[in-house]
Amino acid sequence: MSAPYTDRASSLHADAVRVLSAWQPPTPEQATLRQDYLDHLAARPDGVWRACTPAHVTAGMVVVDPTAEHVLLVLHGRIQLWVQPGGHCEESDVSLAAAATREAVEETGVADLRVGEQPLLLSRHGAPCLADTHLDVQYLGIAPYGATPVVSAESADVRWFGVDELPDDLASGVADSVAAARQAVSALA
Repeated sequence: MSAPYTDRASSLHADAVRVLSAWQPPTPEQATLRQDYLDHLAARPDGVWRACTPAHVTAGMVVVDPTAEHVLLVLHGRIQLWVQPGGHCEESDVSLAAAATREAVEETGVADLRVGEQPLLLSRHGAPCLADTHLDVQYLGIAPYGATPVVSAESADVRWFGVDELPDDLASGVADSVAAARQAVSALA
């Protein structure tokens, strides 16, 4: 395990199980992924940590402007593809939503995000780390009007894109996440 298995680490694992158990997946494919994530967590008390192989839970955020007409993407420094902000859980994270928020703020410099209470979408994808697979739990983040992003040390770039003008070098699954975010914001209106 990358983090000591402390009470806080145990509570993050419990939060992941609680959140995923309560979440209502929007599609049968998402329901299957949710069950896969829950099975992983049931088998692995270290399932939320970066050192857990061959897979581990990560937390991400699809950040949109208040109109959901623009999405904030990060050019990942290692894979050189545009992705939503996100990454590994840390011992200081009290919940998956907190991990997703921390990652979004660290990677974009945009604070004061309004964060969805439940996951937006799950995304299983290849991992550029010790594990083969990330089991990403993605949240919706709504940035304040006029939010100006700042490139972090782990990113090559960060910028706003029109949701209908996504870059060509987009990581697999990101377009689906953007569409889900747009739909979620319209449901809030």
